[in-house]
Amino acid sequence: MKLLLHACCAPCSGAILESLVREGADVAVYYSNSNIFPIEEYEHRRDECRRYAEGMGVAFIEDPWEHDAWLMAVKGLENEPERGSRCSECFRFRLLRTAEYAKENGYDTIATTLASSRWKNLEQVDAAGQWACAQVEDVLFWAKNWRKGGLQERRNSIIKEQNFYNQTWCGCEFSQSMKNTK
Repeated sequence: MKLLLHACCAPCSGAILESLVREGADVAVYYSNSNIFPIEEYEHRRDECRRYAEGMGVAFIEDPWEHDAWLMAVKGLENEPERGSRCSECFRFRLLRTAEYAKENGYDTIATTLASSRWKNLEQVDAAGQWACAQVEDVLFWAKNWRKGGLQERRNSIIKEQNFYNQTWCGCEFSQSMKNTK
């Protein structure tokens, strides 16, 4: 398996990447997060993720930030709650880009660190990954619950060890505005 790991941020990537490297996986990190706004937030998260991946000896690939395209993908869903339809479309947008890059660059499998976050619905993440790979021939989605097998506990330890910037929202302006109203 040649794995392209979609990474949303360093905190969610930490234990997953450590585990994959320890197991000798052929893996690269794909940072595809056009949902994150503003650009300064995107860059902060990207830089943390890159620092960690490169420190682990793993290739880091950045998908261009195309926030306007992402906004079009979620148009009409701006007021959806977290874990609602906007999140499903967001996951589809990002994982389709991941699957397309995988196909064009010789990866046969994708996975995502979104499945490690306790704030995300695993079924929703898996459905988006399966959908994305159904659009792209010869790329499989590895639906794995990255919260099990001690990875959640290790994730929390790595966040502290690496002094990661550990955000409290997904990164999109709609999630941020809802967070601020609670």
